[in-house]
Amino acid sequence: MYTCHFLPVYYRKSYFFLYITSSSQFHSLLPSLFLSFPAHLPFSIRILLEAAIRNCDEFLVKKNDVENILNWKVMQHKNIEVPFKPARVILQDFTGVPAVVDFAAMRDAVKALEGNPEKINPVCPADLVIDHSIQVDFNKSLQKNQDLEFERNKERFEFLKWGSQAFQNMRIIPPGSGIVHQVNLEYLARVVFDQNGFYYPDSVVGTDSHTTMINGLGVLGWGVGGIEAEAVMLGQPISMVLPESLVTSTDIVLTVTKHLRQVGVVGKFVEFFGPGVAQLSIADRATIANMCPEYGATAAFFPVDEVSIKYLVQTGRNQEKINHIRKYLKATGMFRDFNNSSQDPDFTQIVELDLQTVVPCCSGPKRPQDKVAVSDMKKDFETCLGAKQGFKGFQIAPEYHNHHVQFVYNDKEFELTHGSVVIAAITSCTNTSNPSVMLGAGLLAKKAVEAGLTVKPYIKTSLSPGSGVVTYYLRESGVMPYLTQLGFDVVGYGCMTCIGNSGPLPESVVEAITQGDLVAVGVLSGNRNFEGRVHPNTRANYLASPPLVIAYAIAGTVRIDFEKDPLGVNAQGKKIFLKDIWPLRDEIQAIERQHVIPGMFKEVYQKIETVNKSWNDLDVSSDKLYAWNPKSTYIKSPPFFENLTLELHPPKSIVDAYVLLNLGDSVTTDHISPAGNIARNSPAARYLTSRSLTPRDFNSYGSRRGNDAVMARGTFANIRLLNKFLKKQAPQTIHFPSDETLDVFDASERYQQANHPLIILAGKEYGSGSSRDWAAKGPFLLGIKAVLAESYERIHRSNLVGMGVIPLQYLPGQDAESLGLTGRERYTIIIPEDLMPGMNIQIKLDTGKTFQAIMRFDTDVELTYFRNGGILNYMIRKMAS
Repeated sequence: MYTCHFLPVYYRKSYFFLYITSSSQFHSLLPSLFLSFPAHLPFSIRILLEAAIRNCDEFLVKKNDVENILNWKVMQHKNIEVPFKPARVILQDFTGVPAVVDFAAMRDAVKALEGNPEKINPVCPADLVIDHSIQVDFNKSLQKNQDLEFERNKERFEFLKWGSQAFQNMRIIPPGSGIVHQVNLEYLARVVFDQNGFYYPDSVVGTDSHTTMINGLGVLGWGVGGIEAEAVMLGQPISMVLPESLVTSTDIVLTVTKHLRQVGVVGKFVEFFGPGVAQLSIADRATIANMCPEYGATAAFFPVDEVSIKYLVQTGRNQEKINHIRKYLKATGMFRDFNNSSQDPDFTQIVELDLQTVVPCCSGPKRPQDKVAVSDMKKDFETCLGAKQGFKGFQIAPEYHNHHVQFVYNDKEFELTHGSVVIAAITSCTNTSNPSVMLGAGLLAKKAVEAGLTVKPYIKTSLSPGSGVVTYYLRESGVMPYLTQLGFDVVGYGCMTCIGNSGPLPESVVEAITQGDLVAVGVLSGNRNFEGRVHPNTRANYLASPPLVIAYAIAGTVRIDFEKDPLGVNAQGKKIFLKDIWPLRDEIQAIERQHVIPGMFKEVYQKIETVNKSWNDLDVSSDKLYAWNPKSTYIKSPPFFENLTLELHPPKSIVDAYVLLNLGDSVTTDHISPAGNIARNSPAARYLTSRSLTPRDFNSYGSRRGNDAVMARGTFANIRLLNKFLKKQAPQTIHFPSDETLDVFDASERYQQANHPLIILAGKEYGSGSSRDWAAKGPFLLGIKAVLAESYERIHRSNLVGMGVIPLQYLPGQDAESLGLTGRERYTIIIPEDLMPGMNIQIKLDTGKTFQAIMRFDTDVELTYFRNGGILNYMIRKMAS
């Protein structure tokens, strides 16, 4: 018996419906009229529809799913679940290492269940870019940083290289190549897939929340949990609630971020339209799309138009493929003309932003959505100093606002005060993928040097481009020497400061900050500035454009009004203002046209997979099962699949659980599972010391994500964690049976030894930030059975589901305060046998109080994962049987 599927494809210049057997083998090609997409559908929804049609097999994807997407205008409001099978998966090494570790452990588990372990392979193409391991240990030497990166991470790199050979359909881009999202934009993106002459739209999910950057090129993509991505790699669709589609006519990224946070776009597709979009370069669109996680949307989509095609030409893509891309997308109704209003689809809601309202701005001091106009920075920071401890406050007593601390650096005396800049980093794919802002920074550096301005030597300055192309055009345009002269040397090709790999500050600087309890500042061109992320000694961190990073580095403080205050005084005593050296737009564009050319992209990317000699020299085993080294402190077989059987057992109620932590709003994945340095007094440090390592060899939490013993101890180890059980920020909690204040891991260990289940109480936006799988794996290993929060960031809720941790949500209008919860109660969570998506369940307290909460399993597929104890357990049982 055959199942008929109608599929729009472009095939050798003719159009066909595709008739496919139920076993998904091509049966015959029947020439027919071409099937195009309904004009009312947003372009992003058209991609969901095409994928559903192409993958419709009446099992994972059903005819009813296709009809629901086709009827999107009605169904978007009904919380309808639809499956989506993206064309590919992309990973970076912080999230990619644990994914490959899980794949290796899954092979062992399948073998233990007497299945064929070699069935465990990516079915969906997967690319992994190693970009998160390099640190700014030396802000004057690229080679030293790269050498130290290999010295620290050799075990991890050997493991990844083994994985690239042991698993089919997995490609690994070696370290030193660039940042994953910029490499994706400039090299990996297909825009349209060509599979043996059949064409379909490129789409991607990635284990990094800023995967959304690729939407700037018209490739639908977003970040998912590492656990969910592994299921996609194994051929499972993503199960998602059919999204609403909002739209904005265009704007600059930090303004968009603040505005859309206020509108409320969590879980929605944002699609950009209007004639203003046509004026944006792909780099500008990608910057806006990159920041999508900071305003909470699932995706921020720019459909493919002629600007997209020109970008493909500029970045050296194959011309024949570019021609096919244009023809296919025009034929299927997925090619956009932003100046043609008749092409405007129907949207759930339209949000307008006027470009004339945009002013130069930064974001901070603790969250990317907290936009501050540059003209208000001085006043805003000084207000934050005295404000109550929070997202915009440091609670510094007024008499200490102008406190100064003297210190000596390189035999010269300097002073620091609140607002002093100690880190200035041009970093992150968010901005280094944009030639306009990078060349703008270079021209500003040139004019600054020529005007006689300098940067104080103790400020840790760095430039970490997202690809070698950036270095290429900065050198060719002649601005690189001026950046170097101000201290912005190329220190590596990776996320570096943006991910927290900012390296150490000078000891005298740290001592001065500590002595004066100073609110020192980091300024970076990144996308995240959550507490404790950039550096433990920078309590305030601001996101800014690359030219503004240089400006604040020269000023040495954020307590400056650029309109009234000079950046500095040159040797002749002349005051130099920012307006004196700010480059003109026409000046930047002329240099960009001259120096950002296709040839440089081709030259860089033709050798990207072979240029790193250290990577090429790694010698790894050819065995299909990984030989775990019990002495390794980087790679360890995780305990997730221990005692796993083929039999399913019904979920049990959680009885008399203690609250491990009582948390507030906007607890990020950086709070839950930090990626940066390992504090010397932490449980993870004690574990590594017991393995005969010194602090110099600790590396970072991010680099040790292949070792569950480190990562469990690093869970909730962020020094800026604010637990309501305590009166200070600390990675600690109260162990209630003994009433002792302990490190979170140590308290968890005691609870687990006594067989006490644990839960977490939290506020709004729990799990915002990076799509960090260890932010769910870590709590699972701490014995946490459920989280009760006011709301969740989309990816983190999915990750909790993937690990079998129950995400519970207060009923509308309720929270811990309104229910009178202190967190000192013991909680019994009733799990009924007849579970349904989004159902209310009952919670009983030992005080006798009872209330209801929403069980945030949003789809039937998520319930299936929960019954199996998580996604990976489900996949192992499926493969083994």
